[in-house]
Amino acid sequence: MKLSEILIKPILTEKANGQQDKLRRYAFKVARKANKLEIKKAVEEFYGVNVIDVNTSVVPGKNKTRYTKKGFISGVKPAYKKALVTVAEGENIDLYTASI
Repeated sequence: MKLSEILIKPILTEKANGQQDKLRRYAFKVARKANKLEIKKAVEEFYGVNVIDVNTSVVPGKNKTRYTKKGFISGVKPAYKKALVTVAEGENIDLYTASI
């Protein structure tokens, strides 16, 4: 798998921003087939930081339903893999100016 295919996008939520400040932990949406070693290598190459730890989890898809003129429309949001990457002390990733 190519390194450019591994990282899909950073997750920028209130909880993720809090972890960036306190724990130096950054959240990324990654490819489902990517493993921890590939994620570590991709983050180190793209952002130029030393990665200490990588934690991954698969976020399950959610059922979504909405009411329209034609009745109820139901669907499923897709599942995705999330990686929490901890960088070395004194280093940080600027997600707002850097692009993949």
